[in-house]
Amino acid sequence: MQHAAYWITISHLQRWTNAKINDLIKKIYIDNGADLESFFSLSVSDWENDYSLDERQLLSLSEAKEQVANNAFVAESLIHQGYELIPLISEEYPPTMKENLKMNYSPPLLYVKGNKQLLMEDSVAIVGSRKASSNGMKFTENVAKHATQNYQVVVSGFAKGIDRAALDFAMKYTGQSIIVLPQGITTFASGFKTYYQHIIRGDVLVLSAFHPKAPWSVGLAMARNPIIYGLANHIYVADSSNTGGTWEGVKDGLKKGRTIYIRKPEIEEDSANADLIDMGGTAVDMYGKPISHEKMKSEVNKQKEILEGLSENIVDILAEKALTAKEICTSLNTDISYQKMSVLLKNIDDVEKVKVGRSTKYRVKIPDIFDLQVSQN
Repeated sequence: MQHAAYWITISHLQRWTNAKINDLIKKIYIDNGADLESFFSLSVSDWENDYSLDERQLLSLSEAKEQVANNAFVAESLIHQGYELIPLISEEYPPTMKENLKMNYSPPLLYVKGNKQLLMEDSVAIVGSRKASSNGMKFTENVAKHATQNYQVVVSGFAKGIDRAALDFAMKYTGQSIIVLPQGITTFASGFKTYYQHIIRGDVLVLSAFHPKAPWSVGLAMARNPIIYGLANHIYVADSSNTGGTWEGVKDGLKKGRTIYIRKPEIEEDSANADLIDMGGTAVDMYGKPISHEKMKSEVNKQKEILEGLSENIVDILAEKALTAKEICTSLNTDISYQKMSVLLKNIDDVEKVKVGRSTKYRVKIPDIFDLQVSQN
């Protein structure tokens, strides 16, 4: 830890990717048998000759070198407040992260507070939308409960919706969790108060890969997502839309060959989970158990039959007059919610949505006059 100031300095080099920083760290420690203190004592010409750095890199390092003294105060303050620093070369650095993210994407330095042993345990990430569905929340609770029963650590990104629920369900069932921050660790004051007892008991570790004073931002939230996936041995998706962090994170994970478990949505759900399954995700039931191909096929056929039957009845009802989704549910005497009915109506070709006053209603599509003329001819 005597080199903490140097690690803070090199880990946040401006305009450097993690891959470039980690490559330089490798050259310093492995290729040259040196350390960061001796590296930062070198001249610019030594950097250029010994490490084959270009002009932009040399300028960036020169600017960073001027911050070493300030970073020494930052490091001292962090350690005094009970935070710890885990550099890439440390034996305490999570092996799961190195395995999943490799040297190209692993953060060179982690800031943590809490039980560091959690970084070495089998882990589960439950990810999903900020606007969680009721099915998504039930799934999250089921998977979090199962994880705690199997002594697995739940990795949470601490975002609203599924991420926060995964953490809280882990605590509900007396499990353990790693909170991955989209901000600097010293800006998480309210969170430390909320989970203080859990941290003291060793049930929670708070982790950040960003500068200790960095405020929350959309960019850091997006940069945090690969770290969540990297820390997890197993990834479960509760809910996803076709845009945003979950969508992009799962696509990236699948491209890298990760096995990602996707909750199979009901046919009437407005969800992109099915698209992620089509891309190579592993379909699972509400308890996170993989669904066989035969069962998937059987359920899809069954749902198609139900949809086709409902579609015919809906078209017959709407042939008489336009109705709201709630009125259609009442007419059909079905237990499908009117929110789900609205989603189902989007998939019926013969039905269109119209605005009647302040209400949204549905009716049978009126054929275009041009289409009628063509069909008559």
